[in-house]
This record gives sequence, C-alpha cells and structure tokens, in this order.
Amino acid sequence: MPKDQSRHGRTGQTIDGSKLDRVVASARRAMDERAAGYREQALKLYPWVCGRCAREFDRSNLRELTVHHKDMDHDNNPPDGSNWELLCLYCHDNEHQKYEEHLAAVAAGRDTSATGGRTAAPSTHNPFAGLADLLKKD
Repeated sequence: MPKDQSRHGRTGQTIDGSKLDRVVASARRAMDERAAGYREQALKLYPWVCGRCAREFDRSNLRELTVHHKDMDHDNNPPDGSNWELLCLYCHDNEHQKYEEHLAAVAAGRDTSATGGRTAAPSTHNPFAGLADLLKKD
C-alpha cells in the first residue's frame, strides 16, 4: 500500500492521504485569510494597547498584539468589533487558560458562575459554629 494511503478504522476503506492534506491545507488558508481580515480591522478600530495589562505596542512589536474574541467564537466577527478586544500574547493565553479551567470545572460539576468563571475553593469556615452555645442562657 502506498505511504500516503491508509484504511479507515471503522469502514476499512482506503483513505487518500494526499486529498486529505489538500483539504486541510485549504481550510487552514481560509482560516488564516479570515483571521487576517478581522485582525486588520481590529487594529484600525482600537488603540494598540493590551486590554488587560495596558502594554502599548508600535509597529516594531505589533505582532505580539492579538485579537481576542470575547465570546470565544472565532467566527463571530461583527464589523463594529464588539466581540473583539486587543490583548498581548501573554494576556490572551491567560484568557484562554481561564476559559479552559471554567469548562473543566463545569464538566466536573462545580459551579463557577459566582466567581466570574474561576473555580472557587469550597468554604470550610463556619462563622456561626458556636452561636447556639453563646445564646444558651444559664
């Protein structure tokens, strides 16, 4: 069997690896073109400042300023930029890490709504633990 062909795990049919490579490459090109379009638009709409750490950017380091989709949907690109914010690479990574942690907490059944998406440690302090004894009259 040629190197670029393998068999589908369930059906056993031959998979044309070169065709699959072409489809993946085409999808990546389309994604890159779409991203370049909204990035250029966001850079025209907003000042070149990270929305989290307030680091300022100029042409020499502009490649480190990214477009973050507030709703995490990279296909939601309204022309007014209402779903975008400019973040430096570090703050952008941090936002996505927080989102991943939120998804993991939800999947594990922990409520994260009161903590803004962050997982809160369970409370162990009971401020009224000795109240009943204090209220007892001798």
